[in-house]
Amino acid sequence: MRLFSYENAKLYKEKTKRWHDQKIQARVFEKRQKVLLFNSRLKLFPCKLKFRWSGPFTVVQVYPFGAVEVREDQSGREFKENGQRLKHYWGGAVDREKTSITLEDP
Repeated sequence: MRLFSYENAKLYKEKTKRWHDQKIQARVFEKRQKVLLFNSRLKLFPCKLKFRWSGPFTVVQVYPFGAVEVREDQSGREFKENGQRLKHYWGGAVDREKTSITLEDP
C-alpha cells in the first residue's frame, strides 16, 4: 500500500511540474533594450512594500545560457547579470519613494 502512495505522489509531482513548465514564458533580451534588475538584498528588511526592482538598465550583449551584460544609464558602469534576475522595462517613471498610509477610525 505504501509503495502505491509513493508512486502516486511521484506521478502527481511530475504532472504538476510539466503543467507549470508549460506556463513559463521565456524572456528573450535584445541589444539596446531596457530592463529592470531584481535587488535581492532588500529581502533582509522586514517591510514588504519596499521596492525590489532597480533600474532601468540597457542591455549591451546577450550571452548563451542566460547571461546578459547590462549598462547602468546614470554611471555608465557595465556588468554581467543572470537573465533570470532581469525583466523587461516597458517605460514610465520608476517610483522609489516610500509612502505611508495612516488608518483613522471614523
